[in-house]
Amino acid sequence: MKWAIIRFPGSNCDEDARFALEKAGLKAEYVWHTETSLKGFDGAFLPGGFSYGDYLRAGALAAKSPVMEEVRRFAHEGRPVIGVCNGFQVLTEAGILPGALLANLNLHFTCKEVGVRVERNDLPFTRLYQKGQVLRLPIAHAEGRYYADAETLARLEGEGLVVFRYAPLKGETDYNPNGSLHDIAGITNEKGNVLGMMPHPERAVDEVLGGTDGLPLFLGFLEEVTG
Repeated sequence: MKWAIIRFPGSNCDEDARFALEKAGLKAEYVWHTETSLKGFDGAFLPGGFSYGDYLRAGALAAKSPVMEEVRRFAHEGRPVIGVCNGFQVLTEAGILPGALLANLNLHFTCKEVGVRVERNDLPFTRLYQKGQVLRLPIAHAEGRYYADAETLARLEGEGLVVFRYAPLKGETDYNPNGSLHDIAGITNEKGNVLGMMPHPERAVDEVLGGTDGLPLFLGFLEEVTG
Protein backbone atom coordinates (compact mmCIF):
# COMPACT_ATOMS: atom_id res chain seq x y z
CA MET A 1 0.00 0.00 0.00
CA LYS A 2 1.52 3.28 -1.14
CA TRP A 3 0.69 6.58 0.56
CA ALA A 4 1.03 10.10 -0.77
CA ILE A 5 2.10 12.59 1.90
CA ILE A 6 0.86 15.95 0.65
CA ARG A 7 3.32 18.77 1.26
CA PHE A 8 2.02 22.33 1.42
CA PRO A 9 4.14 25.45 1.98
CA GLY A 10 4.51 25.41 5.75
CA SER A 11 3.93 21.69 6.39
CA ASN A 12 6.16 20.50 9.22
CA CYS A 13 4.87 17.06 10.21
CA ASP A 14 5.53 15.45 6.83
CA GLU A 15 8.69 13.70 8.06
CA ASP A 16 6.82 12.42 11.11
CA ALA A 17 4.09 11.02 8.85
CA ARG A 18 6.60 9.23 6.63
CA PHE A 19 8.39 7.77 9.65
CA ALA A 20 5.10 6.44 11.05
CA LEU A 21 3.89 4.97 7.77
CA GLU A 22 7.20 3.29 7.01
CA LYS A 23 7.52 2.01 10.58
CA ALA A 24 4.18 0.28 10.00
CA GLY A 25 5.54 -1.34 6.83
CA LEU A 26 3.79 0.94 4.36
CA LYS A 27 5.34 2.79 1.44
CA ALA A 28 5.20 6.59 1.43
CA GLU A 29 6.30 9.38 -0.89
CA TYR A 30 6.02 13.15 -0.72
CA VAL A 31 3.74 14.92 -3.19
CA TRP A 32 3.93 18.70 -3.65
CA HIS A 33 0.60 20.49 -3.39
CA THR A 34 0.70 21.75 -6.99
CA GLU A 35 0.51 18.23 -8.41
CA THR A 36 -2.70 17.35 -10.22
CA SER A 37 -2.47 13.55 -10.10
CA LEU A 38 -2.13 10.94 -7.37
CA LYS A 39 -1.86 8.09 -9.84
CA GLY A 40 -0.07 5.12 -8.34
CA PHE A 41 -1.04 5.93 -4.76
CA ASP A 42 -3.53 4.07 -2.60
CA GLY A 43 -3.96 6.58 0.22
CA ALA A 44 -3.38 10.27 0.98
CA PHE A 45 -2.02 11.76 4.19
CA LEU A 46 -2.37 15.48 4.91
CA PRO A 47 0.16 16.29 7.64
CA GLY A 48 0.24 18.91 10.35
CA GLY A 49 2.00 22.24 10.16
CA PHE A 50 1.12 25.80 9.26
CA SER A 51 0.18 25.68 5.59
CA TYR A 52 0.57 29.14 4.05
CA GLY A 53 1.40 30.41 7.54
CA ASP A 54 -2.25 29.87 8.59
CA TYR A 55 -3.08 33.16 6.87
CA LEU A 56 -6.79 33.93 6.43
CA ARG A 57 -7.74 30.78 8.40
CA ALA A 58 -5.80 27.63 9.18
CA GLY A 59 -6.05 25.38 6.12
CA ALA A 60 -8.13 27.81 4.06
CA LEU A 61 -5.53 28.51 1.36
CA ALA A 62 -4.21 24.94 1.24
CA ALA A 63 -7.76 23.74 0.60
CA LYS A 64 -7.58 25.52 -2.78
CA SER A 65 -4.34 23.79 -3.87
CA PRO A 66 -4.55 21.80 -7.14
CA VAL A 67 -3.86 18.45 -5.46
CA MET A 68 -7.00 18.76 -3.36
CA GLU A 69 -9.17 17.79 -6.31
CA GLU A 70 -7.35 14.46 -6.32
CA VAL A 71 -7.78 14.15 -2.56
CA ARG A 72 -11.47 14.82 -3.08
CA ARG A 73 -11.55 12.07 -5.72
CA PHE A 74 -9.84 9.66 -3.34
CA ALA A 75 -12.46 10.42 -0.70
CA HIS A 76 -15.30 9.91 -3.18
CA GLU A 77 -13.85 6.61 -4.42
CA GLY A 78 -13.51 5.23 -0.91
CA ARG A 79 -9.72 5.35 -0.75
CA PRO A 80 -8.22 6.16 2.66
CA VAL A 81 -7.50 9.80 3.44
CA ILE A 82 -6.05 11.00 6.75
CA GLY A 83 -5.73 14.63 7.81
CA VAL A 84 -3.96 15.34 11.10
CA CYS A 85 -3.98 18.73 12.82
CA ASN A 86 -3.46 21.19 9.94
CA GLY A 87 -4.49 18.35 7.63
CA PHE A 88 -7.81 18.12 9.49
CA GLN A 89 -8.23 21.86 9.09
CA VAL A 90 -7.59 21.54 5.35
CA LEU A 91 -10.19 18.76 5.01
CA THR A 92 -12.86 20.86 6.72
CA GLU A 93 -11.98 23.97 4.72
CA ALA A 94 -12.23 21.90 1.52
CA GLY A 95 -15.66 20.61 2.57
CA ILE A 96 -14.48 16.99 2.54
CA LEU A 97 -15.32 16.77 6.25
CA PRO A 98 -17.99 18.86 8.01
CA GLY A 99 -17.47 21.51 10.64
CA ALA A 100 -14.58 23.85 11.34
CA LEU A 101 -11.57 24.15 13.63
CA LEU A 102 -11.64 27.43 15.56
CA ALA A 103 -9.19 29.12 17.91
CA ASN A 104 -8.62 27.32 21.20
CA LEU A 105 -10.74 28.77 23.97
CA ASN A 106 -7.60 29.68 25.92
CA LEU A 107 -6.37 31.63 22.85
CA HIS A 108 -2.96 29.98 23.21
CA PHE A 109 -0.95 27.52 21.18
CA THR A 110 -1.26 24.32 23.23
CA CYS A 111 1.39 21.60 23.09
CA LYS A 112 1.05 18.64 25.45
CA GLU A 113 -0.14 15.04 25.73
CA VAL A 114 -3.86 14.43 26.08
CA GLY A 115 -6.22 11.52 26.57
CA VAL A 116 -8.08 10.42 23.44
CA ARG A 117 -10.89 7.85 23.67
CA VAL A 118 -11.61 5.50 20.77
CA GLU A 119 -15.32 5.73 19.92
CA ARG A 120 -15.27 3.29 16.98
CA ASN A 121 -13.02 0.35 16.21
CA ASP A 122 -14.72 -0.86 13.04
CA LEU A 123 -12.66 1.32 10.69
CA PRO A 124 -9.28 0.61 9.06
CA PHE A 125 -7.87 3.45 11.18
CA THR A 126 -9.09 1.97 14.46
CA ARG A 127 -9.38 -1.79 13.92
CA LEU A 128 -6.44 -2.56 16.21
CA TYR A 129 -7.82 -0.54 19.12
CA GLN A 130 -10.49 -1.47 21.64
CA LYS A 131 -13.67 0.58 21.70
CA GLY A 132 -13.47 2.84 24.74
CA GLN A 133 -9.67 2.58 24.92
CA VAL A 134 -8.04 5.82 26.04
CA LEU A 135 -4.87 6.69 24.14
CA ARG A 136 -2.13 9.09 25.15
CA LEU A 137 -1.38 11.30 22.13
CA PRO A 138 0.33 14.67 21.70
CA ILE A 139 -1.39 17.79 20.44
CA ALA A 140 0.20 20.98 19.09
CA HIS A 141 -2.25 23.57 17.81
CA ALA A 142 -3.73 27.01 18.33
CA GLU A 143 -6.88 26.40 16.28
CA GLY A 144 -8.14 22.96 17.24
CA ARG A 145 -11.57 23.66 18.71
CA TYR A 146 -14.01 21.56 16.71
CA TYR A 147 -17.20 23.42 15.93
CA ALA A 148 -20.31 22.58 13.91
CA ASP A 149 -23.92 23.73 13.98
CA ALA A 150 -26.49 21.81 16.00
CA GLU A 151 -27.84 19.94 12.98
CA THR A 152 -24.37 18.76 11.92
CA LEU A 153 -23.47 17.72 15.46
CA ALA A 154 -26.70 15.74 15.72
CA ARG A 155 -25.88 13.98 12.44
CA LEU A 156 -22.32 13.20 13.54
CA GLU A 157 -23.58 11.71 16.79
CA GLY A 158 -26.58 9.96 15.25
CA GLU A 159 -24.57 8.34 12.47
CA GLY A 160 -21.61 7.44 14.68
CA LEU A 161 -19.15 9.62 12.78
CA VAL A 162 -17.20 10.70 15.87
CA VAL A 163 -14.10 8.49 15.94
CA PHE A 164 -12.09 10.07 18.78
CA ARG A 165 -12.99 12.22 21.80
CA TYR A 166 -10.84 13.94 24.37
CA ALA A 167 -10.94 12.03 27.65
CA PRO A 168 -9.25 12.17 31.05
CA LEU A 169 -5.99 10.30 31.43
CA LYS A 170 -5.90 10.16 35.22
CA GLY A 171 -9.18 11.47 36.45
CA GLU A 172 -8.73 15.05 35.25
CA THR A 173 -11.86 17.15 35.13
CA ASP A 174 -10.38 19.69 32.70
CA TYR A 175 -9.32 17.31 29.93
CA ASN A 176 -10.65 19.06 26.81
CA PRO A 177 -7.61 21.08 25.69
CA ASN A 178 -9.31 23.46 23.27
CA GLY A 179 -13.03 23.59 23.97
CA SER A 180 -14.12 21.30 21.13
CA LEU A 181 -17.87 20.74 21.12
CA HIS A 182 -18.84 17.29 22.42
CA ASP A 183 -15.13 16.75 23.23
CA ILE A 184 -14.61 15.85 19.56
CA ALA A 185 -10.99 15.07 18.67
CA GLY A 186 -11.54 13.26 15.37
CA ILE A 187 -14.32 12.44 12.90
CA THR A 188 -14.88 10.41 9.77
CA ASN A 189 -17.10 10.74 6.72
CA GLU A 190 -20.16 8.61 5.97
CA LYS A 191 -18.11 6.01 4.07
CA GLY A 192 -15.62 5.72 6.91
CA ASN A 193 -12.59 6.19 4.65
CA VAL A 194 -11.69 9.80 5.54
CA LEU A 195 -10.32 10.56 9.00
CA GLY A 196 -9.66 14.02 10.39
CA MET A 197 -8.15 14.42 13.86
CA MET A 198 -6.30 17.07 15.83
CA PRO A 199 -4.07 14.82 18.02
CA HIS A 200 -0.91 13.49 16.38
CA PRO A 201 -0.76 9.67 16.15
CA GLU A 202 2.33 9.93 13.93
CA ARG A 203 4.23 11.45 16.86
CA ALA A 204 3.46 8.46 19.08
CA VAL A 205 4.80 5.45 17.19
CA ASP A 206 8.03 4.70 19.07
CA GLU A 207 9.01 4.53 22.73
CA VAL A 208 11.84 6.97 22.04
CA LEU A 209 9.14 9.51 21.14
CA GLY A 210 7.36 8.95 24.41
CA GLY A 211 4.89 6.20 23.54
CA THR A 212 3.40 3.96 20.85
CA ASP A 213 -0.34 4.60 21.19
CA GLY A 214 -0.47 6.00 17.65
CA LEU A 215 1.20 3.05 15.93
CA PRO A 216 -1.88 0.76 15.74
CA LEU A 217 -3.62 3.37 13.60
CA PHE A 218 -1.01 2.83 10.89
CA LEU A 219 -0.62 -0.91 11.43
CA GLY A 220 -4.34 -1.29 10.76
CA PHE A 221 -3.70 -0.46 7.11
CA LEU A 222 -0.98 -3.08 6.86
CA GLU A 223 -3.48 -5.65 8.12
CA GLU A 224 -5.97 -4.31 5.58
CA VAL A 225 -3.51 -5.17 2.79
CA THR A 226 -2.21 -8.47 4.11
CA GLY A 227 -5.64 -9.71 5.11
